[in-house]
Amino acid sequence: MDSPPHSPQDSQPVVAEEAPREPILTLPLALTAYILLLALIHLRVLLPPELENWTIDVFGFIPKRYDSSLLNLQIPGGAGAKVCTFVTYSLLHANLTHLGFNVLWLLPFGSALARRFGAVRFFLFLAVTAAAGALAHLVTHEHAVAPMIGASASVSGAMAAAIRFAFVRGSFLSFSRSDADTAAKVPALPLSRALRDGRVVGFLAVWFGVNIIFGVGAIGIDSETTSVAWQAHIGGFFAGLLLFALFDPVPRVRSDDAADASSRDVSDRI
Repeated sequence: MDSPPHSPQDSQPVVAEEAPREPILTLPLALTAYILLLALIHLRVLLPPELENWTIDVFGFIPKRYDSSLLNLQIPGGAGAKVCTFVTYSLLHANLTHLGFNVLWLLPFGSALARRFGAVRFFLFLAVTAAAGALAHLVTHEHAVAPMIGASASVSGAMAAAIRFAFVRGSFLSFSRSDADTAAKVPALPLSRALRDGRVVGFLAVWFGVNIIFGVGAIGIDSETTSVAWQAHIGGFFAGLLLFALFDPVPRVRSDDAADASSRDVSDRI
C-alpha cells in the first residue's frame, strides 16, 4: 500500500526555539559604576611618585592623624582628612592584584546586594562599612603612621550582608536559584536564624580562614613594609552583618517561616 502523500510543510524539520539564556553574572548599574570608579582612581599610579605618595597620604587612612600626643606631626590633608579618609581610603589600591582581588570577591555578593538595595542604599552601605573598617583599624593601630588603603572592609561588609539571604530558597547561592532580580530580593533570614544555618556557619568559617591564610584585603603601606590590615576586614564584616537590616528594603521573613525558607531548598534535593 502506498503511503499517503506529504505536503511540503510536513517535510520541513521542526526546530524548537531555545529560551533566552540569562548571563551567568550580570552586573547592576550601581556595581558597574563602583568598579569603574575604582579603576579610574587607580590610574593615579601613572602620576609621578611624589604626587602619588601625596595622594595616598591625603586620602589614605592614617591612625596617627588622631593621635593628640604628637601635635607637631605634619600629615597632608589637614582637618578635612580626619573625616573624609574614613571612606576615601577604600577607593585606593596598592596595585592591580590588590584591586583585582577585591573586585573578584565583590562581583557575586555586591551584585546581589546592589540589586536588593538600589544605588543610593548600596553606596551608603559601602561607605558605612568602610568607615567601620577604618574605626576597627584605628582602635587596633592607634599610633600607626602607615596609610591603610583598599576596599576590602566594604567588600567584607557586602559579603556579610549577602549571606543573610544568599542561601534562602530562590536566592543566588541556593540550589533552586531564580533569575538575578528575584534571587536578590528573597526575604532575608533573621540574624539569629541565619547563624544557626550550617551553610552560613560554613561560609563564615571559610571567610575567616581565607583572610587569615591569604590576607586578601585592605593593605597598610609604608616605605619598608606592606601588611594586611585584617582588623579592617572584621570591622567591615561585622558592620555589614549587624547593620544589614537598617538598609534592607525587603520585608523580613517571619520567624515561624524562617526554618522553612532555608530548609526547603535542601529538602527538595533529597
